Parts: sequence; C-alpha cells; structure tokens
Amino acid sequence: MREHGGNLDLAQQRFGGRTDDWIDLSTGINRVPYPVGGVSAHAWTALPSRAEIEALHRAAQHAYRTRAPIVATGGAQAAIQLLPQLGPPGRARILAPTYNEYAGVLSAAGWDVQEVSELGALASADLAIVVNPNNPDGRNQAPKDLLALLPRVGRLVIDESFADSVPQTSLAPEADRPGLLVLRSFGKFYGLAGLRLGFAIGHAADIDKLAAMSGPWPVSGAAIAIGCRALRDGAWSEATSERLARDCARLDEMARGQGWRLVGGASLFRLYGTPDALAAQEKLARSQIWSRAFAHNPAWLRLGLPGSESEWTRLAEALAR
Repeated sequence: MREHGGNLDLAQQRFGGRTDDWIDLSTGINRVPYPVGGVSAHAWTALPSRAEIEALHRAAQHAYRTRAPIVATGGAQAAIQLLPQLGPPGRARILAPTYNEYAGVLSAAGWDVQEVSELGALASADLAIVVNPNNPDGRNQAPKDLLALLPRVGRLVIDESFADSVPQTSLAPEADRPGLLVLRSFGKFYGLAGLRLGFAIGHAADIDKLAAMSGPWPVSGAAIAIGCRALRDGAWSEATSERLARDCARLDEMARGQGWRLVGGASLFRLYGTPDALAAQEKLARSQIWSRAFAHNPAWLRLGLPGSESEWTRLAEALAR
C-alpha cells in the first residue's frame, strides 16, 4: 500500500495504545460526522434497486449543483481505479505534489505518467489530472483556468474530494462537457469514510462506461440510504462549512504558537512547515495524537481538525509539552 494518512496501526505499533485511545488527525476526514440515524432493515438485507440508486444520483446532483450524468462508486478511490480503462494507455500528466494513488494506478495499467508542477504543463496530455483543492497543500485552481485547459487535453479529471466547503470552485455544474470528469468523495466532508461512497460526474459517454464497469450494485443499500439523507440536508452542510472555517483558524493559531508556518490547506486539513516534521509527529504521538508526515518533504506536517472540545484540549496540551 502506498503512503497514506489513516495508518493508525503504524502509530500503535510504534507508540502503543488501543485504537480508542488515539485521536487520528492524519486524515482529512471530518471528525464531527453526519448523524446517521436509523437505517432500515431493507437497506441491509435487500439488493439495491435501480430506483434506489437513481434516487442517490439525484440527491448527489442536488448537492453538487449539477444536471450532468452521475454514477455512484465505492468512494472516489473506486473511480480512480477505473480511470485507466476509460481509454487506451497514453500520456498521463498529474499536477503534483498530490494524492499519490493516481500515479500508481495509471503506471500499473501501462500509462506513461509524468508529474508536473504547473497547470500549463498538462497541455497535450491524453489524460490530465488536477486535485482541486489539492491534497496536501490546498492549492486551488480557478474554474476558468481549468476550463481553458479542457480543449488542450484528451480527458481532464478534476478530483474535488475536498470541495464541499468551497462550491464556487467546483466544475460539477460544467461536467457534462465532453472530456471533463469530476470526482467527488462523500466520506470526507460527511465524516463517514467507512461507508465507502463517492461519485463520478461527467459526459454521458464516460459515465456510461464507468457504470458498466462498476456493475449492477456499485454501492451498498446503507450507503444509498445514508447518502440520500445527508446529501439533501443543506442546513447541516452549511453549518458544518461554517464550523470548519472557524476550526481552521483555531488550528492555525495553535500552530503559530509552535513557530510552524502555514503552507496551505483545505477546510478539513492544514499543512504546516516545521523545523522537523518527524520530530513534531513523534511529540504528538507520545500523547496518542497521530498526524501525517511526508517522505518527500521532511518539513511538512499535515493535521486534520479535532472534533470534540476534549480533542482540542488534548491537542493543546500535547503541543504545550
């Protein structure tokens, strides 16, 4: 497995403790999840019907403000695994540094993969990939700049896994354009990563291919029931976005107290420049708080946002030691 956040088993091996003892801030997953409520027995025991899957698609179109064709997948990762099969292997260009699964998945499928640092360097690629907002540095590309790139590439994939709190940056409303494919994650913003739900939004030709490859039951009945409920709960989404903005400012202030420099971030995580990220990670880990360090940049430390007030207190105490 490639390096990812959420590797709490590694933290436990090195620093001990039970899973429940730890605060996992190594991911960009909301630690104040959507209140699931009851899930019917039918959702657990029956195969999802086509009507139920279509109801989920309509709920996602409502939440993402689009009329473009859409298909549910087992998290955004499931869509990433299928990307190489949308066309014959060719030149893939990825705006980097970013989520590392794209390069690995495409390389394994025979694509010529190159990571580039500027948006314009994606031009002439058969497949161009931009994570927007980017993970891990939160870099944001303007929608007009991305649309200007579209005629210059074979297919443009925009991963909007962290775009829920910044809908103005989303290209989902434009996703029915040929050659444009938008990926969305449900589990991060709604704090339900274990549900394994995501979406691909795009032109009918691509969505039909992805739907055919995903099979007749791409997601579970529970994912459909909870997803329909959450995606139509605009009040919860708005309140959560406002809380996350306040929490980002709160975490940035705590980091400044350590002398850490804000490199970037999105609404669910912050990236800091530190004198020694591994030393900072170990300091927090001794208080059983797990963070994300990066092998390619020894100064970078990424923190998700604590959830409860007790988690904020534990983080403040760990930083003060």
